[in-house]
Amino acid sequence: MKVLFLNGSVGGRRGNCAALLDRLRPHFNQRAEVADAVLAEATPAVDQIAASDAFVFVTGTYWDSWGSPLQKFLEDFTAYETSELWLGKPAAVLVTMHSVGGKGVLSRLQGVLTTWGLQIPPLGGMVYSALADQALRGAFDGESDCWRTEDLTVIAHNLLAAVPLRAAWQTWPVDHGDPRRRWLDAQNIPN
Repeated sequence: MKVLFLNGSVGGRRGNCAALLDRLRPHFNQRAEVADAVLAEATPAVDQIAASDAFVFVTGTYWDSWGSPLQKFLEDFTAYETSELWLGKPAAVLVTMHSVGGKGVLSRLQGVLTTWGLQIPPLGGMVYSALADQALRGAFDGESDCWRTEDLTVIAHNLLAAVPLRAAWQTWPVDHGDPRRRWLDAQNIPN
């Protein structure tokens, strides 16, 4: 089983997203082969994505959105929406944030991925914040309801549990041509 970590943060290998992936990685030991794609450095090859059985998308929160490397990746791979590259494969989503905005990023990114044809397993996403990290290091009630790094165990388990699930998925028609083409003609815009 092959899992591809897609790090879409601006910080790349040195940022908080990379540190969170380092905490996730041991949960896949001897259960899956893990590969990294650091989108701030390079776009992964189509072959690498096609060979992957599951994905973990991770990004920081930047002005209530995901990182620019992830945005570029989403734009570049729009042409593969609903293709065999993604269709039916499970994906987990991790988001880091300082204090606010991460839950919106998580929900929106999960929505994009399901529209591409990926499936999100139960409990397949989390937001880890600087505030939660600080609180968990201090006198914090262990029963409080916030995401913690221990939740990565559940995310990894559910992602791997979803991999053998293959169904005869159907898709709606998608224009796989040039998603960047100009489709609006300035001369034909009604007044």
